[in-house]
Amino acid sequence: MSAESSGPSRDFHYWRLRFRAWRGGRPFWAGLLTVVGGVPIAWLPYAEIKIGHLTMAMATTAGAGSLIIGVLLVTLGLTMWYHHIVRVFAGVASILLALVSIPVSNLGGFGVGFLLALTGGALSISWAPAKPDAPAEYPERTGEVPPAGDVPAGVPDGTDHTYATDTSVDANGGRTSAG
Repeated sequence: MSAESSGPSRDFHYWRLRFRAWRGGRPFWAGLLTVVGGVPIAWLPYAEIKIGHLTMAMATTAGAGSLIIGVLLVTLGLTMWYHHIVRVFAGVASILLALVSIPVSNLGGFGVGFLLALTGGALSISWAPAKPDAPAEYPERTGEVPPAGDVPAGVPDGTDHTYATDTSVDANGGRTSAG
């Protein structure tokens, strides 16, 4: 028996790293807060709270509106995860739905769903994808003069005069402007 086993520990580590990479490329926390915020908004108008032998129903006339708002918030949260290119639209829409849920859905799920959806929408709007790392083989050089071998042939001072003698048709890739 070896000291290194291929048991559940290795599988867990593999899936944890895969999830971490997946989560890093999208507004994960924004989507999670929006999904979790949509649940109390949709559920509380239909909930029956039992206190001993007393049943308290939270049913309101706007139950269908609450259900629609909650389902839309869950959908927008999933959209933030799987289509993060439309994260700004999903963030603005979730903020607007959270604000609409205040008068429609028992103060936005007693404030819990409202605050979670509002925070998720704000996080979605402010999230930006990470910039890819610069390749190590091409480091950036700033303020350096190019070596003498990098000067183009036929140009004595090193400036580029490519388009100095070309007509506008030749300089524009063969395209002309009509205006």
